[in-house]
Amino acid sequence: MPQRQTAPATARNREPILDVLKGWLPNRPDALILEIAAGTGEHAVYFAPHFPKSTWQPTDMDAAARASITAWASETGVENVFSPLSLDVRDSKWPVDKAEAVVCINMIHISPWACTEGLMAGAARTLDEGGVLVTYGPYKRDRRHTAPSNDAFDLNLRSRNPEWGIRDMDEVTAEAEKNGLQRRDIVTMPANNFCLVFEKD
Repeated sequence: MPQRQTAPATARNREPILDVLKGWLPNRPDALILEIAAGTGEHAVYFAPHFPKSTWQPTDMDAAARASITAWASETGVENVFSPLSLDVRDSKWPVDKAEAVVCINMIHISPWACTEGLMAGAARTLDEGGVLVTYGPYKRDRRHTAPSNDAFDLNLRSRNPEWGIRDMDEVTAEAEKNGLQRRDIVTMPANNFCLVFEKD
């Protein structure tokens, strides 16, 4: 049986993130919710039952993560989570052509900037008018860290990979707008994180 992985932060952040998602994600039979960089799969199996009419499609470029997602879905028995797909946001064609919403949690700061570019371009291709992209993680605001702990975290990320790092939310927004995605909300979250909500024009 595939190995289930765990991320300690999931239990701490899932309720606040769910509160945001409830305000933006669709819950209807024709709706597909695409999760980018779904990691362990713990978020997918926790969030999906709150949108029982919709279908949740987790993706991750890492095979071990996809195995973990499969294991969590099997263990919990959640019925509206599809088998995980391999997806690299930098690819010009994604394995999902159309979704009503895209969710991306804790990817932007732990990936090269090219992944943010790919996320915005891919979300724009995948969403119809009125579709939403919700991102979550730490961001700079007005080019400044919002807490000393984020400054230290940013240094740690860059020491691990110079292409990683906490991004400025306005730079992320500018990249979204280049692809026809307009920022609709900034939600301050616990532990110096934010949710950014974008909508396809």
